[in-house]
Amino acid sequence: MSTDAVAKFPWHLYAMAFVIIVLVATAPLLSVLASSAIAEANGCTLNEARAYPCVVFGMDMGGLLAAMFVMGWFMLATIPGGTVALLVWLVFMVTHYLAYRAERPKPGTKP
Repeated sequence: MSTDAVAKFPWHLYAMAFVIIVLVATAPLLSVLASSAIAEANGCTLNEARAYPCVVFGMDMGGLLAAMFVMGWFMLATIPGGTVALLVWLVFMVTHYLAYRAERPKPGTKP
C-alpha cells in the first residue's frame, strides 16, 4: 500500500465557482425582484420614469428602490455573460475531471 494519498477531485471549488457565476449573472434580476417586493409591500409606486417617495420604516427609500429597479437593465449584459461563463466553466470542469480520471491508478493495480 502506498503512503502517498491520492488527491481528491476538487468538486467544492467547482461548486463555489458555479454559485458565484450564477449569483453575479442573476444579481440584477434579484435587485429588481427585491425592490418590487419592498415597494409593493409598502404600497409605493415604482417604475423607471423617476423616483417616487416611498416611506419604509420611517425613511424615504424611493431613490434607493428606483436605483435597484433600474439596475435590472444590467441583465442585458450579465445573463449572456453568465451563460458564456457557465459554458467555459463546464468545459474546464469536464476536461479537468477527465484528466484527473486518466491519472488515477486503476483499482487493483500498483501505482
